[in-house]
Amino acid sequence: MIKMLVACAALCASAAVWAIPPGTVTDWAAKPAHAWADPAHMMLLDATRAGKRIVAVGEHGVVVISDDEGKTWHQAHEVPVSATLSAVTFTDAQHGWAVGQWGVILATEDGGETWQKQRMDISVDQPLFSVFFTSAQDGIAVGLWSLMLATHDGGKTWTKVTVPKPPGGTKADRNLYHIFADHQGALYIDSEQGMVLKSTDGGASWSYQATGGKGTLWSGVALPDGRIVVGGLLGCLYQSSDGGATWAPLNAGTKSSITDLVATKNGLLGVGLDGLVFRQREGSTAFEVHQREDRETLTAALVNGASKPVLFSQDGVLDAPGEQ
Repeated sequence: MIKMLVACAALCASAAVWAIPPGTVTDWAAKPAHAWADPAHMMLLDATRAGKRIVAVGEHGVVVISDDEGKTWHQAHEVPVSATLSAVTFTDAQHGWAVGQWGVILATEDGGETWQKQRMDISVDQPLFSVFFTSAQDGIAVGLWSLMLATHDGGKTWTKVTVPKPPGGTKADRNLYHIFADHQGALYIDSEQGMVLKSTDGGASWSYQATGGKGTLWSGVALPDGRIVVGGLLGCLYQSSDGGATWAPLNAGTKSSITDLVATKNGLLGVGLDGLVFRQREGSTAFEVHQREDRETLTAALVNGASKPVLFSQDGVLDAPGEQ
């Protein structure tokens, strides 16, 4: 939700600057993305690798691509919507999916240069926050109010999945923020009130895991050492070494909300609000915390082929020197 809150604020602020076409917001969101003069410095909410290239997505349906490890960027040639895109994933160098506002799901078969719309529901703005594919055919997208969609044909059809009620709840209404997998194939979803959902059968059934915290969790990652680490509101951070059966809090030394966690070859990289960048080296319990002087709202990160972090923010791609 933090990424969508950032997105909504930016969209409102930019309405007076960018010439949004006449009509309703949904009319505008359903129009093809505009070709922007400097797309790499628009708000970007997520990024991933597509083979050797990097693909990032964000406001106004913008998709930007780098073929030189983040040094230069160009905008995708064809995106059929102007809705904000909140997440992106690829199964190989060519095939990927992006999700976002109005429950939109886009797919590409050429490494992100052109995209096709697989789903968009303008009857209700129930955004999708994350998408993950376990194979070229099997994918899950999750979002607001326990919205979960599944496909088993590469996205040709998407079906709503009934999510179980949380412990003590009367209905499944928790927001589902980020879906990822561990190295054994189990799936995890970060949620609200310190809850993580887990599936060991490819998403057919889900159980709730309590981390012990009460804060909203916005990101999670499986590390090479077998740990699962999740984080979110006000710097809350938890880890599990037994597949989520038990959780322990981690003290990263920050109260800034965490928006993304990334596994690196030497440990863990995290970013967040107020310019937060932190690292935990492999084999260490300590955290190295850095607060950028610009206090930029960081939304996502990845490590490029030169083992250097590439940071994404409300103002697009940022410089981030230093090896991981």
